[in-house]
Parts: sequence; structure tokens; C-alpha cells
Amino acid sequence: MNEKDTNGSGSGNGPEDKYEKICYLCRRPESKAGPMITMPGGMCLCRDCLQNGVNSIASGDMRWPGGLEGLNFMNLGEEKVPQKQQIKKKEQTPAPDWHQVPPPHKIKAQLDQYVIGQEKAKKVISVAVYNHYKRISDAAAADEDVRIEKSNILLIGPTGSGKTYLVRTLARLLDVPLAIADATSLTEAGYIGDDIESVVSKLLLAADNDVERAQRGIIFIDEIDKIAKKKETTTRDVSGESVQQELLKLLEGSQVEVPVGTGQKNALTPMATVNTDNILFICGGAFPDLEGIIKERLSRKSSMGFQSQLRDAFDEDPDLLSRVTTEDLRAFGMIPEFLGRMPVVVAFQKLTEAMLVDILQKPKNAIVKQYVKLLAMDEVKLVFEEGALQWIAREAAARETGARALRAIMEEFMLDIMYEVPKDPGIGTVVITRNYLEKKGGPRIEMRG
Repeated sequence: MNEKDTNGSGSGNGPEDKYEKICYLCRRPESKAGPMITMPGGMCLCRDCLQNGVNSIASGDMRWPGGLEGLNFMNLGEEKVPQKQQIKKKEQTPAPDWHQVPPPHKIKAQLDQYVIGQEKAKKVISVAVYNHYKRISDAAAADEDVRIEKSNILLIGPTGSGKTYLVRTLARLLDVPLAIADATSLTEAGYIGDDIESVVSKLLLAADNDVERAQRGIIFIDEIDKIAKKKETTTRDVSGESVQQELLKLLEGSQVEVPVGTGQKNALTPMATVNTDNILFICGGAFPDLEGIIKERLSRKSSMGFQSQLRDAFDEDPDLLSRVTTEDLRAFGMIPEFLGRMPVVVAFQKLTEAMLVDILQKPKNAIVKQYVKLLAMDEVKLVFEEGALQWIAREAAARETGARALRAIMEEFMLDIMYEVPKDPGIGTVVITRNYLEKKGGPRIEMRG
């Protein structure tokens, strides 16, 4: 790669230069500041900064904008914008053809290969994503009478139920840029943390600084329940309700100026303008104690008499989260304006032992398949008995951390096997038994031949 490809200042003027020139003084790209004037040494200046500099000299003030005195034109070209901060030139590419996006039933069929259970959640997300890409297509833009509104998605479910994994899998199948942000690090105006615009900056980085592609991507904000309003507080809530209010403009759709390639804004960082109208926002959170709020609301409707419901009738309801309403989320601490911009609410089920057994062995990248492949590279066959899989699932359910517990349990019991098996080249098969997991014996070893 030659210098004009790596220099974000745009020292090259040829058509092969796919990056925009950036003004040395105001750091604006040419898509915002207009055509650049290339100075000696490869330095680029926009017409505004050049005119301001000439006016300053003509008025007797021998200073350039930004307080730079005595510019050395021979050395200015040596400063290069890092490649991760280079802005790609905007190309006139048509909106994606929604016919190329798989229909909902095919999207769900692909998700079924990776995600076990959560049938309703997969169906809702498949339809929402399909409609979203129909909304941003040329066919929808041509009809000015009916404007299809954006439907952002709110995922609610216990930890380890597959919220983040489902979104990651969806973005990989659709081949669209995805940015995953953690709401716990967001604060109002960046008070000791990230500001709201950093979420869009991550999406732009995931799209290789291609603004057009980023404007059709997906942003997943995890741990959204951590920005609920703090109850009974007298201090300024810069990480709770204030963050919800700052997110409103992104969810609704607005023009946002974000730094390119970094979350820090400074005088030497180029800025890009991203329109969030066509960005699909998916928010997810565990929402602890939400079940108690739902149960309290349902108990208030109980009445006396033969047709009444007992107050403890909902204690063992596995689908209690599916009864969630906007009233419950407001009681949890989410503001009405935020909930109004998340029209699609999906509740994830708590994983049962049967679902955990399927997660161990059925997905394409199941944990058991990963260990089978690792030992197969040593020419050793690994087999799990059905009783062993059920024991692992029961132990994971007792830890109450969802599918994440499966990896921890497998790492614990496979450590000795992964250490000892490569020592003996005569081992042909290793069978994981329930007795070994219960520490009543060892795995069954079968030698070669």
C-alpha cells in the first residue's frame, strides 16, 4: 500500500484513493467541508480554514486558526491519520434489495441451527429484521404516501438465556455490521465513562468506516436494565434516567457526529455524520426482580370467592416474564418515552434441564462438539454417556447462570483428560461417565487395537 492509501490527509488525488481527505486544521472530511486544497508537503486545507488564515494575515494577526504559529510546510505532510480513523469516500450505492434478505421462516431456520429453544423470541426477531430491511429498501422509499416506521426490539430474559448470542448469530447470518455496547459504561455527556455517541462510533468502526453501510447496521445495547431510574436518590442520576433520555434521539433517528476510529473526541480526530434513521436498535437485559413486579400486579387482580386466583398461583409459573407490560417496566425504572420507542418486547424463557442437554450437543458449535474436535486432533475419540449429559445439565441449572454454566462445568471436568490423554499415544477412546462426574470413579479408557 502506498503513501496516499495510508495517509488520511489525502496526499493522493487519483481515482484509486478510496479515502477522504481531511483538513489539517478543523479535521473535517471533504464530504462535510467541501473540496480540499493540497498544500506543499501533502497537507490539505479546506477553503474555510484557508480563507480564515488569509483574513488573519491581512488583518495583521499573523496567526492561523487553532493557534498554530509559524507553520512549517515541509513537516506538515509527515503527520498521517491512523488507518483505523480514515473515512471511506461516500459512494452512491442503492439501498439493499429486500428480496435478497431471507424471509422470516428461513431466518428462523438458520437461527435454529445455533440457538436452542426460545421459539417465540426467534420468530419475533426474524419478522422484525425482515420488515426492517423492507423498510429501508428502494421500494419503500418510492412510496411517499405510506412511511413505514422503525420497530426497535427490547429483549427481556434471565442471564445466560441467549439474548446476546442470538443477536450475534443474526448479524453473522445477514452479513451486516453489528456493534455491541454495554449500557453500564454509558453516562450523560460522558461523565467518567462513554457518552451516547460512542455507541454509533462502534458501529462505524465495525462497518470499516463506511458511513453508508453503518447506517443500515444493527446496534445491540446490552445490560439495558442497569440504566433504570434510581429510586430514592437525591444526587444527579448521570448513569440512569439521564442516559435513557440521551438515547431517545438515537432510537427515534437523528444526525449524529461521531469520532472515527475512537471513542474520544479531540482536535486531531476526524468526525463523521451518521444518520440513525435506518439503524435497527436491539436492547437486552436480565431485569432482575421484574418477576416480582409482575407477580405483584397480577396478585392485585385476585378477588374473593370461588372464581378467585390464589396469590401464590404465579410462584411456579415458568413463563411469568411473558406477561410483562409497559406498566411493569415503568415500575422497574424505565421512562415512558424510552419504552415508546421500543415497540417490540420479547421475553426469553428460563432454560430447563432438557434445553441445557440439547445446548450441550445439538447446535453447530455445541460445547461437546468442540471437545470432540479437540481430541480428534490427537486421534482420540471422545464419547459422552447420556447420563453424564443429564448430570451436567442438572448441575448447570442449579447454578442459575444459564448456558454460561455449561462451559464452566465442562472446563472443570475436562481439564485432567485434556492434560493426561496426549501423554499416552495408545489411547483410542475416552468415555465420559456419570460416575466420573460424581467423583465415584474415572472415565472409561479404551486402548487402540
